Amino acid sequence: MTDIDSQATPPLIEFPCCFPIKVMGETQEIFSTTMIALIQTIVPSFNAEHIEMRASANGKYISLTCSVDVVSQAQLDDIYRLLTSHPLVKYTL
Repeated sequence: MTDIDSQATPPLIEFPCCFPIKVMGETQEIFSTTMIALIQTIVPSFNAEHIEMRASANGKYISLTCSVDVVSQAQLDDIYRLLTSHPLVKYTL
């Protein structure tokens, strides 16, 4: 009989790390400030300096790449759940 734990695959991400999260939604004035506030509920030190913003070719959509310092997979999962459940968010990668 083999020990299953000894055959477990190593984690894909080493924590702590700075993890890029891409959030997309329709262009609205409140989009970026709302995403910052959401992430800050989990990572209080997160701020606008950690965001790269891009508009779509026609300007209808905006994407934010949020570089977030995370300490665990659970924290990262919490951020994704929070962002994907918000009505302004169309996609999160």
